[in-house]
Amino acid sequence: MKCYSTIRFTAGFAVGDSSVILKTTNGGIAEVGDNLPSQPKKFELYQNYPNPFNPSTIISYQFSIRSHVLLKVYDDLGRKIAALVNEYQNSGKHSVTFFSKYLPSVIYFYRLKAGNFLQTKKFVLLK
Repeated sequence: MKCYSTIRFTAGFAVGDSSVILKTTNGGIAEVGDNLPSQPKKFELYQNYPNPFNPSTIISYQFSIRSHVLLKVYDDLGRKIAALVNEYQNSGKHSVTFFSKYLPSVIYFYRLKAGNFLQTKKFVLLK
């Protein structure tokens, strides 16, 4: 008795210009996508995580052009608690960790100013 086995490979990848990756699983070709990180198309301030938080939280934001960035934290009476960022940053996604070791449990606000973009969000510290 003879046994014959045929192995047939139909999956494959090809890399092209502009970092395009092509993939096939059946002998045909379908574009997978660009392997370069995509640039943000707008300014955006995300809700911190976790919220409520104790003792720290992460604040993330993105923007599409190099900008001078101000990220500040205020208490519920509008007093500045911390300046987390005050510098020029390249476009892209960024995040900062806010530590609340000596602060009381209340609602706080964080405000991002980058270029003409200005947005404020609230977050809660629970101890």
